[in-house]
Amino acid sequence: MVGGGSTYTPELVEGFVRRADRIKIDELVLLDIDAERLSVVGGLAQRMLDYLDWTGRLTLTGDRDTAIDGADFVLIQLRVGGQATRLIDETLPPRFGVIGQETTGAGGFAKALRTVPVVLELAELADRRAAPGAWIVDFTNPVGIVTQALLDHGHRAIGLCNVAINIQRTIASRLGVAADRVALEHVGLNHLSWERAARVDGIDRLPELLATDADWLADHVGMPVELVRALGAIPSYYLRYYYETAKVVAEQRDGHTRAQDVMDIEARLLDLYRDPALAEKPALLADRGGAFYSEAAAQLIASLHDDAGDVQVVDVRNDGALPDLPDSAVVEIPARIDRDGAHPLPLAPLAPEMRGLVQAAKAYEELTVEAACSGDRRTALRALLANPLVGDWAIAEPLLAALLDANRAHLPRFFA
Repeated sequence: MVGGGSTYTPELVEGFVRRADRIKIDELVLLDIDAERLSVVGGLAQRMLDYLDWTGRLTLTGDRDTAIDGADFVLIQLRVGGQATRLIDETLPPRFGVIGQETTGAGGFAKALRTVPVVLELAELADRRAAPGAWIVDFTNPVGIVTQALLDHGHRAIGLCNVAINIQRTIASRLGVAADRVALEHVGLNHLSWERAARVDGIDRLPELLATDADWLADHVGMPVELVRALGAIPSYYLRYYYETAKVVAEQRDGHTRAQDVMDIEARLLDLYRDPALAEKPALLADRGGAFYSEAAAQLIASLHDDAGDVQVVDVRNDGALPDLPDSAVVEIPARIDRDGAHPLPLAPLAPEMRGLVQAAKAYEELTVEAACSGDRRTALRALLANPLVGDWAIAEPLLAALLDANRAHLPRFFA
């Protein structure tokens, strides 16, 4: 686990141990460059594993070669620059009148520039040192862009986000059915997706939910009920940045950021993790924003290991599944998971209002991968112009200069 000092790690530890019947892990290695955090999080992880009578070995290390050597799965959940760079992602763009967010818009663009080269370097190391046929599973945001970069460079990788499983579990609870009976028709890109169907035992219950529970659905995704009804689908809550852009920009002018909230939550979590008597993940971890994170991760890795053939929502190469996008485009859709990887299921074309937004965002993602790998400022500027949340020359040019300057320490390719 690259980024093993993350406060999310206890979620993953619990998820893996609870699937010991499907995937027997001999060694779990936590890799992190922050020795203190690694010690704190690793200490709790060991107590949890002991409490759950896990028989494998936990290793903590700051050495990449040691961590990746012989691994069957390399999980990447890093954050280049920590929460300090997230704060920049959220606060700098609003100064130019655009959305400040860590995975979409200009903030997500900056994060991608910082992240893609680091992840590719780790993937190249995994190619040399991990076990033959090892899988790279990426949780690092922006997941769609990072996964696109990994696959474009020929790595054996799958991207994963918790948005789909969160909605699936929420709908299952609302309908009073077991979660594994609910299958979503989740379409789009990472953090730009819709649920076009919610099938229970093969029967689509979404029309019923839209007719009787539209207010509840709208409240869950944080958007107007009239918008949800007009779409005839459940939008990801990240689509609020696209559908209510001016309103969100106005809200962000008050100076409050999610980054500040997360910094506070993480400080409190790490204090809890230091308690030698704590051997279970604390309830506060739910506030960190990773609902069902461990469920999605453990389920994916178990199915890649035991050849289950079940359907999960992942970030994967399109390969014709969505007729609206090239085969090479990484999309976030249902796929059948077995030992050979993720096999996307064929889907009907996107409705025009979805298609236009997805195609524009995909163009931005492709340019961002190119810019992150090359350090070329002209390509970076084209990416911002293609970004549906920027797209204005008068904004894009000075915004790019400000983003690059603010992230100078993490962008060596742009400051050679």
